[in-house]
Amino acid sequence: METVRVETQERSYDVVVGPGALQGLESLLADADRVAVIADEKVAALHGERLRAALGETGRDAAWLDVPSGESCKTLEWFGRSQQFLLEAGCTRKSVLIAFGGGACGDLAGYAAAAYMRGIRFIQCPTTILAHDSSVGGKTAINLPGGKNMTGAFHQPIAVLYDTEFLRTLPEVEVRSGMAEAVKHVLISSREDAPDMLRTLELGRMSEEELIGHIVRGIRVKAEIVGRDEREGSVRKYLNFGHTYGHAVEAAAGYGGLTHGEAVMIGMVYALILSEQKAGAGRELTDALQAFAERNGYPLKEIANHPFDGLLGYMKKDKKASFGDLHFVLLPEAGAPDVRLVTEEDCRKADRELRIRTGVEPE
Repeated sequence: METVRVETQERSYDVVVGPGALQGLESLLADADRVAVIADEKVAALHGERLRAALGETGRDAAWLDVPSGESCKTLEWFGRSQQFLLEAGCTRKSVLIAFGGGACGDLAGYAAAAYMRGIRFIQCPTTILAHDSSVGGKTAINLPGGKNMTGAFHQPIAVLYDTEFLRTLPEVEVRSGMAEAVKHVLISSREDAPDMLRTLELGRMSEEELIGHIVRGIRVKAEIVGRDEREGSVRKYLNFGHTYGHAVEAAAGYGGLTHGEAVMIGMVYALILSEQKAGAGRELTDALQAFAERNGYPLKEIANHPFDGLLGYMKKDKKASFGDLHFVLLPEAGAPDVRLVTEEDCRKADRELRIRTGVEPE
């Protein structure tokens, strides 16, 4: 079992990672007058009894709401349902909400906790690799038709219980999705380790110990950055590496048509090409990331289905855009992220180069 401490102005809390992490529930619920669970419906079917048993060991009953899997739960409709659910469950400001599922479920449940009675406590119990990123740091949100995560709140959990036994049932696509964020954390934090990781990591051959190591490392990187900048005023923006273009591809594909991590991987390759063109980066890191992505089954050719002008519209709605300007996290070199202002023409040029390098358009 590994524990990573997250220190923020709102609160400090532990991220507990390893088999059996759910055993930490008892102390966290000791003074709660009500306990409620918002769960991904697929996760609830697979693992709901384990959470119910863990709650039973604490002597607590819990109100329970299953929500659709993936991004389809992050809607205004389901946000409204979550508020009514908490009200009908008799929750008060002394209650605790548990988010049980992947990143999307955690985003919805966290925002529900942030809004209900202007904020109640919640615990993240992530069940996917991807959620090692989304469950830490207090960003909560839902989607609007025109953009991803466009309405939400900063609301830190009181704990993250990352029971890695849940990861054993993940399908290959979810492993791929989650490991994209793990790769991102290494790219933005270490000049030395990034090339070696891209050269040697084979997702289909990871041992459980190796996987937990990647998860814990990613959490440590994020915890350090969030501790320095809780509300994304400066260095926390580095965690958005690959996300501006990635979110655009994800939105264009229709939420659920492409996993978040797959879209972010496409966005990171794009951001590295933009880094070559705008920040003087060499091509070696871009080629290494592209080779890693292709070797491990990331659908880079998805961009063939989405013309640039449509993607540009989504990028202009991105939260990192201001006054119509586009800001990208670039990597002049691994471990040295930097936020740069770019033009539409810069973006178009990088998009064209990405299509050429992935073979979806001729030179």
